[in-house]
Amino acid sequence: MPSPIVTLHDAIAQQDLSISPPPSGLSVGGKIAVPGDKSISHRALMLGAIASGETTIEGLLLGEDPRSTASCFQAMGAEISPLNTEKVIVKGIGLGNLQEPQDVLNARNSGTTIRLMLGLLASHRDRFFTVTGDSSLRSRPMSRVIKPLQQMGAQIWGRKDNSLAPLAVRGQQLKPSHYHSPIASAQVKSCLLLAGLMTEGKTTITEPSLSRDHSERMLQAFGAQLEIDPETHSVTVIGPATLQGQRVIVPGDISSAAFWLVAASIVPSSELLIENVGINPTRTGILEVLEMMGADIRLENKRTVTGEPVADLRVRSRQLKACTIEGNLIPRLIDEIPILAVAAVFARGTTIIRDAAELRVKESDRLAAIATQLNRMGARITELSDGLEIAGGTPLKGTEVDSYTDHRIAMSLAIAALNAQGTTTIHRAEAAAISYPEFVSTLQAVCRN
Repeated sequence: MPSPIVTLHDAIAQQDLSISPPPSGLSVGGKIAVPGDKSISHRALMLGAIASGETTIEGLLLGEDPRSTASCFQAMGAEISPLNTEKVIVKGIGLGNLQEPQDVLNARNSGTTIRLMLGLLASHRDRFFTVTGDSSLRSRPMSRVIKPLQQMGAQIWGRKDNSLAPLAVRGQQLKPSHYHSPIASAQVKSCLLLAGLMTEGKTTITEPSLSRDHSERMLQAFGAQLEIDPETHSVTVIGPATLQGQRVIVPGDISSAAFWLVAASIVPSSELLIENVGINPTRTGILEVLEMMGADIRLENKRTVTGEPVADLRVRSRQLKACTIEGNLIPRLIDEIPILAVAAVFARGTTIIRDAAELRVKESDRLAAIATQLNRMGARITELSDGLEIAGGTPLKGTEVDSYTDHRIAMSLAIAALNAQGTTTIHRAEAAAISYPEFVSTLQAVCRN
């Protein structure tokens, strides 16, 4: 039976999520699994589509973003079986063989889809592609990948001086380059690595700090030749490459696990086991920050699955303390900052988050969104130009809040509501399905009176 604490109801063309903790409080408990890692799911579909032979993917995330990736590559000739978590079969068409689609490619809300895909489209000679997205994606900056692609010889046109979708791409024979990225961005790095697959010679990307490395791991597993220099944060792909289909097992997404790590930490008398979570060291900033805050999290059953480190995470409630989150940590937990803001609200002291201006150009302005909505609930958060200042220890009260149609904002507000007095109603909560279709049902399952 669904928990009466958590109710989902349909409004006009949207869903509202109401959370009503009992006056005596609740706890969070049980054993759960989180959806497959979104970053790995995207890359498995893309590389499977452009490899030779068959790729099988187990544990694929069934959210809307990977579905957008699958749809785009199906439109360009790849055969992809119906998406499910048990097994998805991708019959690759071979590198360089993407077909000119008959219609506009639609990445919908997925920044990963459009930015990574541009590297492949730009390097497919004598083919023409157009790509767009929903209203949110059409407002997000694309110049960060377009400019380095143009340095390689790409022909790409878009709105606002080639910075916004819709985009038109005329595929070219690209030339290798060494791009020094001003930001640590796995999307920029991955886009250029994909462009370099069909480029004669060495294509190198150097970042100011290390970003997530799922692309490097998977490209090597599919047969690409890479040179990686961790000291200079540089990676080089040697083209032209040959990719061969593989078996990919997608671990649970630590970005999705982050919501439950915080929930079980801040809700008294809680203990939760989260199974099969990817703990790639370029993604574990969330674990390091929660450890700095004093959280009780233990990694159990550590193992390696398809080249990715995996563990079960056991978390017990504990009073958290404030900390400062900045610098090289930020690229390793950029998606988790909204839920870390929730953790900071319930911590002792003042938490400072800096160097996170990137959050202002995500699905929403996440700094403004999380600050505004948590403040509506009684939090004391001050926006900084590149972060947040969060004064912890103020009790939250239930009220009406809005997701800004941003999945991470919707889920972060839901976790905050577990520790608030009264009923919190989150408008446009259907946004959670972008990365976590089972979020509400899992929330209902773990809440205990």
